[in-house]
Amino acid sequence: MPRIELVTGDITAEHVDVIVNAANSSLMGGGGVDGAIHRAGGPTILEECRMLRATTFRAGLPTGEAVATGAGRLAARWIVHTVGPVWPGPGPEADERRLLLAAAYRNSIGVAAGLGAASVAFPAISAGIYGWPADDAAAVALAAAAETAEPPALVRFVLFSARMHDEFRRVAERLGVEVA
Repeated sequence: MPRIELVTGDITAEHVDVIVNAANSSLMGGGGVDGAIHRAGGPTILEECRMLRATTFRAGLPTGEAVATGAGRLAARWIVHTVGPVWPGPGPEADERRLLLAAAYRNSIGVAAGLGAASVAFPAISAGIYGWPADDAAAVALAAAAETAEPPALVRFVLFSARMHDEFRRVAERLGVEVA
């Protein structure tokens, strides 16, 4: 099991091997974390994303999948882009989409491990503009990090607010996941 850390801050300032981008399927940047990573990392990230769209992901990156690019001007070595699902509201569709959210975390960890990364920083995928409830987003994220077979040694969740940080800590305690 990796060392799991919770911090409040700006994911673009993280000094880790991999920063995970909560991307949209176009890979062309956007708002929230996605826009911040593209702005801070500079134009080379967008150039690499355009190449991915022109070759491997012509229809866009599917929800739950993950792909790596360089990190441009960021302190990290790589960006792993993943697309989380939009919260559909309670009901059976939420269960299906929860599996996609877990896949976004697991696939991102798998791509990071495949790159040889020792450390990876995640935002709270889908918990911003995509509307995922904070407690459920935290439960899916922490379970995926704790249960992945061969993760990087450090999995850090960089949370955008004290409220989200507190929610992740409460959920970690409830699940019995040890966090620093």
